[in-house]
Amino acid sequence: MRITRVETFAVPPRWLLCRIETDEGVVGWGEPVIEGRAATVRTAVRELSELLLGRDPLRVEDHWQAMTRGGFYRGGPILAAAVAGLDQALWDILGKTLGAPVHVLLGGPVRDRVRAYGWVGGDDPAEITDALTAVVESGLTAVKMNAAGRMNRLGTVGELDRVVRRAELARELLGPERDFALDLHGRSSAANTRRLLPLLAPTAPLFVEEPVLPEHTELLAGLVACSPVPLATGERLYSRAEVLPALRAGIAVLQPDPSHAGGISEVRRIASLAETFDVPIAPHCPLGPVALAASLQLAFATPNFLIQEQSLGIHYHSGAELLDYVVDREVFRLREGHFARPTAPGLGIEVDEAAVRAADDGAPEWRNPLWRHPDGSFAEW
Repeated sequence: MRITRVETFAVPPRWLLCRIETDEGVVGWGEPVIEGRAATVRTAVRELSELLLGRDPLRVEDHWQAMTRGGFYRGGPILAAAVAGLDQALWDILGKTLGAPVHVLLGGPVRDRVRAYGWVGGDDPAEITDALTAVVESGLTAVKMNAAGRMNRLGTVGELDRVVRRAELARELLGPERDFALDLHGRSSAANTRRLLPLLAPTAPLFVEEPVLPEHTELLAGLVACSPVPLATGERLYSRAEVLPALRAGIAVLQPDPSHAGGISEVRRIASLAETFDVPIAPHCPLGPVALAASLQLAFATPNFLIQEQSLGIHYHSGAELLDYVVDREVFRLREGHFARPTAPGLGIEVDEAAVRAADDGAPEWRNPLWRHPDGSFAEW
């Protein structure tokens, strides 16, 4: 078997899918994307495809090594995302060729269902009550929301109070049997976060995400030492080498993204590394159908898995949903807040190729908002 073609598709709302075709008719799908940089990743996929064309697709690990280490200049989110999508597609082909789901190839299932959480926004506190109520009615047992909108480097008393009120409202509406997580999104400085974390303790969040920016990972140990709540990070860390300092700092939850951090091959190694630190993983995935399918394959084979992010009904998607691009929607049906174990070979989904091709290049050039403080200076989004 040989790889004969590699294609990419930019589809709404902001996703990039890739398709690897073989001379024996077996096709694999991946999702190589960095949100806001899909066109750049698309170019990287095209460049990396030169290493795959004419090759045996079943040599998944060898291809991963060549794609990540074959260039003298390595690393970074663009390359890691491009490798991730191609790696997912190669695992998809391997599973389809052998007639087994990817999680079976990774050692077999370690659980029967995977718990998921939903997003409820949070930038605008006025929207939270309705969103949380809707999530509860949907059957989800956990949610995540932004802790705050734009934040000053050292927040005012009012800013801190609004974050705490969000958390109190979430706990009040969800009760003691459901969970919520807060995402600081790196919007808070280390000093500001240090003030905030003890105030959140009475609401018992599942975790507080990105308490500082990823470039300030060296500050995490100090925050962990003073934090009464679990801290999480990882969506903007792209390799074992990058997550290691965060693990050594004592974070409670690691959040690698199978479409950002080198695909299934690298994220399974990241999960094993995290296991040696007694840290569970909660894969980052506010993305499309192939990214979620890859995440679930990892979740079912990973002992130290905690909970899965997913984008069904996410607050900022418009124009398309991940179910628009799959033939069988049942594979992504949530039951009592959980995904059932997929049994189809490969990634466990059948991509609706006609829908993908029809939507190609229909995605807007999505960019995250650019925020400013009242004095005109840059603010973290």
